[in-house]
Amino acid sequence: MNINHTPNMARRAFLKRSAALGISSSLTPWALQLAMMGEAAAAPADDYKALVCVFFSGGNDYANTFVPVDNTHYSQYASLRGTLATAQNNLLATALTPTTALADGLQYALAPQLAPLKQLWDEQHLAIQLNVGPLVVPTTKAQYTAKTVPLPPKLFSHNDQTSLWQSGLTEGATSGWGGRMGDLLMSLNSNSVFTCISSSGNATLLSGETVVQYQVGTSGATAISGIKNAPYGSTACMHALNALITRPTPHLFAEEYTRVTRRSIDTQALVAAGVNSVTLNTVFDSTNNLAMQLKIVARLIGARATFGAKRQVFLVSIGGFDLHDNLVANHPVLLTRVANAMRSFYDATVELGVAQNVTTFTASDFGRTFTTNGDGSDHGWGSHHLVMGGAVNGKQFYGTAPTMVVRGPDDIGNGQLLPTTSVDQYAATFASWMGVAASDMEWVMPNIGNFSSPNLGFV
Repeated sequence: MNINHTPNMARRAFLKRSAALGISSSLTPWALQLAMMGEAAAAPADDYKALVCVFFSGGNDYANTFVPVDNTHYSQYASLRGTLATAQNNLLATALTPTTALADGLQYALAPQLAPLKQLWDEQHLAIQLNVGPLVVPTTKAQYTAKTVPLPPKLFSHNDQTSLWQSGLTEGATSGWGGRMGDLLMSLNSNSVFTCISSSGNATLLSGETVVQYQVGTSGATAISGIKNAPYGSTACMHALNALITRPTPHLFAEEYTRVTRRSIDTQALVAAGVNSVTLNTVFDSTNNLAMQLKIVARLIGARATFGAKRQVFLVSIGGFDLHDNLVANHPVLLTRVANAMRSFYDATVELGVAQNVTTFTASDFGRTFTTNGDGSDHGWGSHHLVMGGAVNGKQFYGTAPTMVVRGPDDIGNGQLLPTTSVDQYAATFASWMGVAASDMEWVMPNIGNFSSPNLGFV
């Protein structure tokens, strides 16, 4: 059993880079990382692929996102959810009929607010992964109760579970599985800075051992104000400032800082030129921040040739899901934003001619309890998630549908689901689609060797 194992390829790659750079063993790891920020050598690639993570910060309430609609299972759901339950007749328009029926007559419906995504399900461009969450090894309820297998640390903690979802490691992890995927694939890009991009601030998911995530705003890259606009109306002052912050220096660390600054200025100009060259007819709701994050992602994808990009990983996010209270009022509002943003994004990929090349998926800190605390739901573990794109094997459920019974086989207590699919498997499926070799998969997700099905098949 391999627990948090880093494969030999990581050590080989480390030594290879060190030798190529002529770095002595006396230099610090930090200095080595600075040296690794250089551009990756371009390698031939005949196709483009992008992975887009939509992260629901706070822990999404899956039970009101994917709702049992058949009479038997709806009755169970309604008795557990009480005043949180969505009326059955409001679910009929979004009832999902998969190509392979679920066991025991179970039929799910999307929350009514997700109606804009229903057409994508019917057209087989949307799939649902059931009951996925962080696991170290496959775990039964008996093993969880007896603590006879290693368990993810600090379950039900926002920070720790966000880190586990995004990195496969505990809070404080310096790299995430999207970034480690980028480490392996960035040689396909002529400019490595565009390998991992966040429109939602710093994200563990996109940090690699060598890849450095690039952050943008909803309008694109943020320019240094003093050299974008003339200070005090003085062009001379603007040019002087530019010269000051980019001039060479004989000091090692100062020169490295200056080099990064110069690269930042050049990259911002390249991003501005790239995204400004992309015009989208697809409508994105300008009042919806998630939609605007996805719009800039679409424009960056549209400018991929300008950036020399063949493989990219993006992250966007939406907060507000920690709904211990006021779930009935607030959760539908969040899902409406999600549905409209994701549908506009899919339509934009169709407009750009890259729907087959872009796969979008959802993730969250954790699922919530399928029981209610009276006005909301509490921190859970397993959850259900969406996978969307032209390459998705859609109109299907993947994984095992849980039994929503208090103290039942999938309830570890208080309505918290024990996951039956690991985040390692979820991530490895995306990594395989992106082109990561099976022999390198443990570099992406350290515990994947503990699971017999590393590829779930939804893409």
